[in-house]
Amino acid sequence: MNIKNLLATGAGLALLLAGCTPDTPGRFQGYLEGEYVYVAPPLGGALTELAVARGDSVHAGQLLFALEGQSETAAVAQAEKNLAQAQAQLDDLLKGKRPTELASLTAQLNRARANLKLADAELARREQLVSTNVISREELDQARAQRDADQAQVDQLTADLATANLGGREDAIRAAQAQVASQQAALAKARWSLDQKKQFAPADAQVHDTLYRVGEYVAAGNPVVALLPPTNLKVRFFVPEESLAQIKIGAAVTVAADGAARVFEGRVNYISTQAEYTPPVIYSRETRASLVYMIEATFAPADAAALRPGQAVDVTVK
Repeated sequence: MNIKNLLATGAGLALLLAGCTPDTPGRFQGYLEGEYVYVAPPLGGALTELAVARGDSVHAGQLLFALEGQSETAAVAQAEKNLAQAQAQLDDLLKGKRPTELASLTAQLNRARANLKLADAELARREQLVSTNVISREELDQARAQRDADQAQVDQLTADLATANLGGREDAIRAAQAQVASQQAALAKARWSLDQKKQFAPADAQVHDTLYRVGEYVAAGNPVVALLPPTNLKVRFFVPEESLAQIKIGAAVTVAADGAARVFEGRVNYISTQAEYTPPVIYSRETRASLVYMIEATFAPADAAALRPGQAVDVTVK
């Protein structure tokens, strides 16, 4: 609780809470306490938009404020381009050669196969001629060498075409995949940073205070808006030791506030395990040495919306 709220609470309690001794059995004096939610950006920047004002009611997911984000926007654009480049390189490795390159290799292979077919036929003819001594053995050897050369050319082009269809090597593909994953992570980080320049209400709440004005620079981690969700409002009261055994966790209480048209229902959710002296803001001459236990109770959200922190109340334990 900040100093202003503490002084307001202390002043109200000094006037309205005369002591901790109940007027009637099961009735105690207390006050309302709020646990505020301070919404702060994890990154710094100039405040460009303050979408709420003090006293407004906001719903979960509603925009509270926005900071300038030019550098984060540029970082997202750069990360998107880097990812597109890495993905294109991976796709190129996976696809292998371009269609025109594959067509050229196929044509070369067809031509080599035709040459091989011709060489086979020429070799067969010369083998017949050498048996009748029409040609020399040397001419037969030349035909056989040409046939072997054509066969080697076909084998080479067949292997080249198969390699072209395979795409990049496995090591190169794995490296490209790792690069894509790295760029995806960089893009996610850049988008997160950009998203943090806008902060939204984490729950239905009332705006307790706004701590900056548009145009001011907000350092990282500094709260800009203070919220009070209805579920964070509680009543705090102190009971003497002899009354402690009558109160259990989950016990029903009724809370009456000055000027309220009705009483409010609550449930005890906390009982202190340690005794303490009567708080200075509520002690009286007769009770300043009394040992008491602090007890807290919460309300339904609909009831909490009608109450305010710092109000002095009478609490009755059923």
